[in-house]
Amino acid sequence: MTSAIPELLRNSLDLLSERQSEIAELVRADGSAGIDGLAARFSVSTQTIRKDVKGLCDQGLLRRVHGGVQLASIGNLDYRMRRVLRIGAKRQIAKEVARTVPDGASLSVSIGTTPETVVSALLNHSSLKILTNNLNIAMLANTAGSIEVSIPGGVTRPGDGDIVGPSAVAFFESYKADFGIFGVAAVDADGGLLDFHEDEVAARQAILRNCRSACLVLDSMKFERIAHVRGGHVTDVDHVFCDRPPPSAIAQMLNAAGVSLTVCGRDEA
Repeated sequence: MTSAIPELLRNSLDLLSERQSEIAELVRADGSAGIDGLAARFSVSTQTIRKDVKGLCDQGLLRRVHGGVQLASIGNLDYRMRRVLRIGAKRQIAKEVARTVPDGASLSVSIGTTPETVVSALLNHSSLKILTNNLNIAMLANTAGSIEVSIPGGVTRPGDGDIVGPSAVAFFESYKADFGIFGVAAVDADGGLLDFHEDEVAARQAILRNCRSACLVLDSMKFERIAHVRGGHVTDVDHVFCDRPPPSAIAQMLNAAGVSLTVCGRDEA
Protein backbone atom coordinates (compact mmCIF):
# COMPACT_ATOMS: atom_id res chain seq x y z
CA MET A 1 0.00 0.00 0.00
CA THR A 2 1.41 3.40 -0.96
CA SER A 3 0.72 6.92 0.17
CA ALA A 4 0.80 10.19 -1.73
CA ILE A 5 3.37 12.73 -0.56
CA PRO A 6 1.69 15.83 0.88
CA GLU A 7 2.34 18.86 -1.29
CA LEU A 8 3.86 20.91 1.52
CA LEU A 9 6.35 18.13 2.31
CA ARG A 10 7.56 17.58 -1.25
CA ASN A 11 11.30 17.75 -1.68
CA SER A 12 12.17 21.30 -2.78
CA LEU A 13 14.34 19.93 -5.58
CA ASP A 14 11.19 18.69 -7.35
CA LEU A 15 10.17 22.33 -7.81
CA LEU A 16 13.24 23.08 -9.93
CA SER A 17 13.69 22.45 -13.62
CA GLU A 18 16.70 20.52 -14.89
CA ARG A 19 18.11 23.79 -16.28
CA GLN A 20 17.77 25.49 -12.89
CA SER A 21 19.65 22.60 -11.28
CA GLU A 22 22.42 22.98 -13.87
CA ILE A 23 22.55 26.74 -13.24
CA ALA A 24 22.94 26.09 -9.51
CA GLU A 25 25.79 23.64 -10.22
CA LEU A 26 27.57 26.13 -12.50
CA VAL A 27 27.36 28.87 -9.88
CA ARG A 28 28.62 26.49 -7.20
CA ALA A 29 31.61 25.58 -9.34
CA ASP A 30 32.51 29.12 -10.42
CA GLY A 31 31.14 31.21 -7.55
CA SER A 32 29.07 33.38 -9.86
CA ALA A 33 27.59 33.52 -13.36
CA GLY A 34 26.40 36.23 -15.74
CA ILE A 35 22.92 36.31 -17.24
CA ASP A 36 24.22 36.74 -20.80
CA GLY A 37 26.68 33.89 -20.40
CA LEU A 38 24.00 31.56 -19.04
CA ALA A 39 21.64 32.45 -21.88
CA ALA A 40 24.33 31.62 -24.43
CA ARG A 41 25.26 28.36 -22.70
CA PHE A 42 21.69 27.06 -22.65
CA SER A 43 20.68 28.62 -26.00
CA VAL A 44 17.71 30.44 -24.50
CA SER A 45 16.78 34.09 -24.12
CA THR A 46 18.03 36.27 -21.28
CA GLN A 47 14.39 36.65 -20.25
CA THR A 48 14.13 32.88 -19.77
CA ILE A 49 17.34 32.81 -17.74
CA ARG A 50 16.14 35.69 -15.56
CA LYS A 51 12.99 33.70 -14.81
CA ASP A 52 15.08 30.65 -13.86
CA VAL A 53 17.36 32.78 -11.72
CA LYS A 54 14.45 34.45 -9.99
CA GLY A 55 13.14 31.05 -8.89
CA LEU A 56 16.54 30.10 -7.48
CA CYS A 57 16.86 33.42 -5.68
CA ASP A 58 13.30 33.20 -4.32
CA GLN A 59 14.27 29.90 -2.68
CA GLY A 60 17.37 31.48 -1.18
CA LEU A 61 19.77 29.31 -3.17
CA LEU A 62 21.36 32.17 -5.12
CA ARG A 63 21.37 35.95 -4.88
CA ARG A 64 21.30 38.54 -7.62
CA VAL A 65 24.27 40.80 -8.31
CA HIS A 66 24.74 43.30 -11.10
CA GLY A 67 24.50 41.40 -14.37
CA GLY A 68 24.24 37.94 -12.84
CA VAL A 69 24.03 35.75 -9.75
CA GLN A 70 26.28 34.30 -7.07
CA LEU A 71 26.02 31.92 -4.14
CA ALA A 72 23.66 33.12 -1.44
CA SER A 73 26.25 32.55 1.29
CA ILE A 74 29.97 32.15 1.72
CA GLY A 75 31.42 29.02 3.32
CA ASN A 76 29.74 25.62 3.53
CA LEU A 77 26.93 25.30 1.02
CA ASP A 78 23.38 25.50 2.32
CA TYR A 79 21.68 22.08 2.57
CA ARG A 80 19.02 23.20 0.10
CA MET A 81 21.72 24.08 -2.41
CA ARG A 82 23.44 20.72 -1.96
CA ARG A 83 20.09 19.03 -2.61
CA VAL A 84 19.81 20.44 -6.13
CA LEU A 85 23.45 20.06 -7.18
CA ARG A 86 23.91 17.15 -9.60
CA ILE A 87 20.34 16.10 -8.95
CA GLY A 88 20.17 14.16 -12.22
CA ALA A 89 23.11 11.99 -11.14
CA LYS A 90 21.63 11.48 -7.67
CA ARG A 91 18.32 10.36 -9.13
CA GLN A 92 20.06 7.84 -11.39
CA ILE A 93 21.86 6.42 -8.37
CA ALA A 94 18.68 6.37 -6.29
CA LYS A 95 16.76 4.51 -9.00
CA GLU A 96 19.34 1.73 -9.13
CA VAL A 97 19.58 1.38 -5.35
CA ALA A 98 15.78 1.21 -5.09
CA ARG A 99 15.81 -1.75 -7.49
CA THR A 100 18.03 -3.72 -5.11
CA VAL A 101 15.97 -3.10 -1.96
CA PRO A 102 13.01 -5.46 -1.51
CA ASP A 103 9.81 -4.67 0.33
CA GLY A 104 10.04 -5.36 4.04
CA ALA A 105 13.77 -4.55 4.30
CA SER A 106 15.45 -2.59 7.08
CA LEU A 107 17.87 0.20 6.17
CA SER A 108 20.34 2.31 8.11
CA VAL A 109 20.66 5.58 6.17
CA SER A 110 23.38 8.17 6.73
CA ILE A 111 23.30 11.92 6.45
CA GLY A 112 23.70 13.46 3.01
CA THR A 113 21.65 14.55 0.03
CA THR A 114 22.38 11.44 -2.07
CA PRO A 115 21.09 9.08 0.64
CA GLU A 116 18.08 11.41 0.95
CA THR A 117 17.41 11.05 -2.77
CA VAL A 118 17.64 7.26 -2.38
CA VAL A 119 14.94 7.38 0.30
CA SER A 120 12.80 9.49 -2.04
CA ALA A 121 13.04 6.66 -4.59
CA LEU A 122 11.93 4.13 -1.94
CA LEU A 123 8.70 5.82 -0.93
CA ASN A 124 6.54 3.40 -2.92
CA HIS A 125 8.12 0.37 -1.28
CA SER A 126 6.07 -1.29 1.43
CA SER A 127 6.87 -2.28 5.00
CA LEU A 128 10.35 -0.76 5.12
CA LYS A 129 12.09 0.14 8.37
CA ILE A 130 14.40 3.15 8.07
CA LEU A 131 16.95 4.09 10.72
CA THR A 132 18.53 7.49 10.14
CA ASN A 133 20.32 10.31 11.93
CA ASN A 134 19.08 13.00 9.55
CA LEU A 135 15.76 14.74 10.22
CA ASN A 136 15.19 15.64 6.55
CA ILE A 137 15.39 11.96 5.61
CA ALA A 138 13.18 10.97 8.55
CA MET A 139 10.49 13.48 7.61
CA LEU A 140 10.63 12.43 3.96
CA ALA A 141 10.30 8.74 4.83
CA ASN A 142 7.47 9.53 7.23
CA THR A 143 5.33 10.80 4.32
CA ALA A 144 4.97 7.18 3.13
CA GLY A 145 2.47 5.55 5.44
CA SER A 146 4.02 2.09 5.15
CA ILE A 147 7.56 3.04 6.26
CA GLU A 148 8.55 2.80 9.93
CA VAL A 149 11.10 5.47 10.85
CA SER A 150 13.47 5.54 13.84
CA ILE A 151 15.91 8.32 14.80
CA PRO A 152 18.41 8.78 17.63
CA GLY A 153 18.09 11.34 20.37
CA GLY A 154 20.51 14.24 20.59
CA VAL A 155 21.17 17.75 19.34
CA THR A 156 20.73 18.55 15.64
CA ARG A 157 23.29 20.48 13.64
CA PRO A 158 21.72 23.79 12.53
CA GLY A 159 20.66 23.87 8.89
CA ASP A 160 21.54 20.27 8.03
CA GLY A 161 19.25 18.55 10.51
CA ASP A 162 21.92 15.94 11.35
CA ILE A 163 22.24 14.20 14.70
CA VAL A 164 25.84 13.16 15.24
CA GLY A 165 28.06 12.28 18.16
CA PRO A 166 27.96 9.37 20.63
CA SER A 167 24.16 9.11 20.60
CA ALA A 168 24.11 8.53 16.82
CA VAL A 169 26.86 5.91 17.03
CA ALA A 170 25.07 4.10 19.87
CA PHE A 171 21.82 4.26 17.88
CA PHE A 172 23.25 2.49 14.83
CA GLU A 173 25.14 0.01 17.03
CA SER A 174 21.84 -1.13 18.57
CA TYR A 175 20.44 -2.49 15.27
CA LYS A 176 21.43 -4.96 12.55
CA ALA A 177 20.00 -3.58 9.30
CA ASP A 178 19.62 -5.45 6.03
CA PHE A 179 21.15 -2.52 4.12
CA GLY A 180 23.45 0.31 5.08
CA ILE A 181 23.04 3.27 2.70
CA PHE A 182 25.65 5.98 3.07
CA GLY A 183 27.64 8.56 1.17
CA VAL A 184 30.90 10.37 1.82
CA ALA A 185 32.23 13.86 1.26
CA ALA A 186 35.04 12.62 -0.99
CA VAL A 187 37.00 9.57 -2.12
CA ASP A 188 40.78 9.94 -2.08
CA ALA A 189 42.97 8.72 -4.94
CA ASP A 190 44.14 5.84 -2.74
CA GLY A 191 40.54 4.76 -2.10
CA GLY A 192 40.28 6.30 1.36
CA LEU A 193 36.81 7.57 2.33
CA LEU A 194 36.83 11.17 3.52
CA ASP A 195 34.42 13.42 5.39
CA PHE A 196 34.58 16.86 6.98
CA HIS A 197 34.00 15.95 10.64
CA GLU A 198 35.07 13.11 12.93
CA ASP A 199 31.47 12.66 14.13
CA GLU A 200 30.30 12.06 10.56
CA VAL A 201 32.91 9.33 10.12
CA ALA A 202 32.01 7.69 13.44
CA ALA A 203 28.30 7.45 12.54
CA ARG A 204 29.05 6.18 9.03
CA GLN A 205 31.40 3.51 10.36
CA ALA A 206 28.74 2.40 12.84
CA ILE A 207 26.34 1.89 9.93
CA LEU A 208 28.99 -0.13 8.07
CA ARG A 209 29.64 -2.40 11.06
CA ASN A 210 25.98 -3.10 11.64
CA CYS A 211 24.47 -3.93 8.26
CA ARG A 212 24.30 -7.07 6.17
CA SER A 213 24.90 -5.26 2.86
CA ALA A 214 26.87 -1.99 2.79
CA CYS A 215 26.00 0.34 -0.11
CA LEU A 216 28.18 3.36 -0.85
CA VAL A 217 26.30 5.92 -2.97
CA LEU A 218 28.28 8.70 -4.58
CA ASP A 219 28.14 10.95 -7.60
CA SER A 220 31.30 11.13 -9.66
CA MET A 221 32.23 14.59 -8.34
CA LYS A 222 33.22 12.90 -5.06
CA PHE A 223 36.37 11.66 -6.81
CA GLU A 224 37.39 15.28 -7.41
CA ARG A 225 36.47 16.83 -4.06
CA ILE A 226 38.76 17.31 -1.07
CA ALA A 227 37.95 16.52 2.57
CA HIS A 228 40.35 15.85 5.42
CA VAL A 229 38.93 13.31 7.91
CA ARG A 230 39.71 9.72 7.00
CA GLY A 231 37.40 6.85 7.83
CA GLY A 232 37.39 3.54 6.00
CA HIS A 233 38.23 2.53 2.45
CA VAL A 234 36.18 2.14 -0.71
CA THR A 235 36.84 -1.62 -0.65
CA ASP A 236 35.24 -1.99 2.81
CA VAL A 237 31.73 -1.95 1.31
CA ASP A 238 29.73 -4.55 -0.58
CA HIS A 239 28.29 -2.33 -3.33
CA VAL A 240 29.28 0.99 -4.90
CA PHE A 241 26.67 2.93 -6.86
CA CYS A 242 27.98 5.79 -9.03
CA ASP A 243 26.61 7.78 -11.96
CA ARG A 244 29.82 7.44 -14.00
CA PRO A 245 32.72 4.98 -14.08
CA PRO A 246 35.17 5.77 -11.26
CA PRO A 247 38.86 6.48 -11.96
CA SER A 248 40.58 3.37 -13.28
CA ALA A 249 42.70 2.90 -10.14
CA ILE A 250 39.55 2.89 -7.98
CA ALA A 251 37.79 0.51 -10.37
CA GLN A 252 40.76 -1.88 -10.15
CA MET A 253 40.66 -1.77 -6.35
CA LEU A 254 36.96 -2.61 -6.33
CA ASN A 255 37.39 -5.44 -8.79
CA ALA A 256 40.30 -6.95 -6.86
CA ALA A 257 38.31 -6.80 -3.61
CA GLY A 258 35.18 -8.31 -5.17
CA VAL A 259 33.10 -5.19 -4.54
CA SER A 260 30.05 -4.87 -6.78
CA LEU A 261 30.18 -1.68 -8.87
CA THR A 262 27.01 -0.35 -10.49
CA VAL A 263 27.48 2.49 -12.95
CA CYS A 264 23.93 3.71 -12.84
CA GLY A 265 22.00 3.55 -16.06
CA ARG A 266 24.45 1.01 -17.46
CA ASP A 267 25.12 -2.69 -17.06
CA GLU A 268 26.79 -3.66 -13.82
CA ALA A 269 30.56 -3.53 -14.06
